[in-house]
Parts: sequence; C-alpha cells; structure tokens
Amino acid sequence: MSARVRAARVRAALLTLVAFFVVAGTASGCAGGDERPRVVVTTNILGDITREIVGDEADVSVLMKPNADPHSFGLSAVQAAELENADLVVYNGLGLEENVLRHVEAARESGVATFAAGEAADPLTFHAGEEGGPDAGAGEPDPHFWTDPDRVRKAVGLITGQVVEHVDGVSEKAVRENAEHYDGQLADLTTWMEKSFADIPEDRRALVTNHHVFGYLAERFGFRVIGAVIPSGTTLASPSSSDLRSLTRAMEKAEVRTVFADSSRPTRLAEVLRQEMGGDVDVVSLYSESLTEKGKGAGTYLEMMRANTSAMAEGLTGD
Repeated sequence: MSARVRAARVRAALLTLVAFFVVAGTASGCAGGDERPRVVVTTNILGDITREIVGDEADVSVLMKPNADPHSFGLSAVQAAELENADLVVYNGLGLEENVLRHVEAARESGVATFAAGEAADPLTFHAGEEGGPDAGAGEPDPHFWTDPDRVRKAVGLITGQVVEHVDGVSEKAVRENAEHYDGQLADLTTWMEKSFADIPEDRRALVTNHHVFGYLAERFGFRVIGAVIPSGTTLASPSSSDLRSLTRAMEKAEVRTVFADSSRPTRLAEVLRQEMGGDVDVVSLYSESLTEKGKGAGTYLEMMRANTSAMAEGLTGD
C-alpha cells in the first residue's frame, strides 16, 4: 500500500470520527433541550393564564388553537403524546373538553400530574332561564368559570401551587412573583368591569346567549339569565323548535331584543331569531370560549374580558 493511499485512508477515518462526534454532540444538545420542564394546557384561555404564571421558567404547550371550539376540538397523535410526556397537565374539566378528557385521563394513569381548574374554582350548575326559557342541562356543572375574573384569581393561586409542586427545575420565587403580578391585573379587571356595568339599568340586566356560557358573569355582576338559543352548556347540542318558541316567549316577557353570540356564528343566530320573533333582534358578538390570534380582538384572557365587557355594556344600554 502506497503512502498516498494510507494517508487518504487516515484522513477518511478522521473525518468519520469528526462526523460521529458532531452528530453525538447535536443529539446530546437536543436531549438536553428536551429536559426543559413542560406544562401542557388543553384550552387556549387557560393556556394564556398559565403562561402568565409560568413565565420563562418552563415551556407551556397549548393544545387548542385560536378560534377553536373547546367542546369539539380534538388531538393529533403527537399532541396526545405531549400530554403523557408533560410534567403537569392543566385542563378545564367539568366536561368542557369533550374530545380530550380521555387523553387527560390516560396521562393521569401513566403518572402525569393533572389539575382541573374548573373543578377547583367553586363551580356553579346550569339553571333554567329566569323568565321561563328552555332549561336543557339544568343541574349539570357549568364549566365556563373564566367569565368571572374572581374565580380566575382563585384558579391562578391553585395553578401556581401545582406548578411549584410538580414542575421540577422552576424557580418558586419567580413563579410566585409572576402569579402575584397577574393577580393584580385580574383585580384591576374586576374593578373595571364593575364600573363598566354600573350604568346598566336593572331592567336591562338580562342576558340571552347562543348557549349557556355567561352564568358565572351573571352571578358575579348581577345579571339575569333569560335563556339561550341552544339550551345547553355545549355547542354540540342543537335547539329544537319548541326550545326556540320557549326562548322567544321568555324574551318577549322580559322585553329583551338583544342576544349575545359567539363571534364565530352571529349571522346564523340572528337569522333564526328574526324568523322566530318576526322583527328586529340585535345580535352582539362576543368572544365566549376561545381566544383569537394576537391582534385579532381577544389575543389574551384580559383582552377578551375587556372586549366582552365593552360590547355587553354597549349592547344593553344602547350607547
């Protein structure tokens, strides 16, 4: 074998070794990145709240995309695997994420810490409309606790404790400082909502919605729930003809001509009610169960609540 051939083979062997160590080093770096603690959250509203608490201390992965319906969104195989590889799973519970809860249960059975924020926030039950509106679902737990910012404040404290207890590697001091700062923002939100609703006359404090979603807000800020077009706590249900007749009679009795609908389906709702009531019905769009993309009106929980409060106050006063 010539010296040239031997030198070429040595160079090839050295290049192979260098490539091996580069690949090994890259894999090691990736593995180290994967060791960063992770919190997985089911809904985007809870995802925003949890991110405010966690800050930069851990990765927060949110399964529900902007503008999605929490009652109907599902998971990919990759997302289902995320749940089982999390340090902590935060979910709403009370039946909200109807297609996701079985995956949360599977994660729990595999040893992942899970926390149901709605179940820990003094949940209410659905009740019949106060003016005789349709009452399907009455007595069932209401999952929409986030419409009361005081209950969100309670949830923030509880989520903070879960993060500190179950997510290794986070700074307890940083997490608790984040939570305290956010709690102050939520307290300011409550005060602002009280002032915004203060000028609504008592006889106009009546809510009709596309489905039962604002029961917590009604209790906290002194509104009457007249009824809902879909007399249920889930968008997966459908109104019957008798449900619509019951609702329109209740609206006429309460002299209500304004309906608050999720921003994703106001036109369809307006057409149905206008046919039933034989006249004009004002349909006001709200962000009820999902955040939007950033810059689209409800990119955060605080932004969503302020937008809804302004729309409700204007819709009920006519200002």
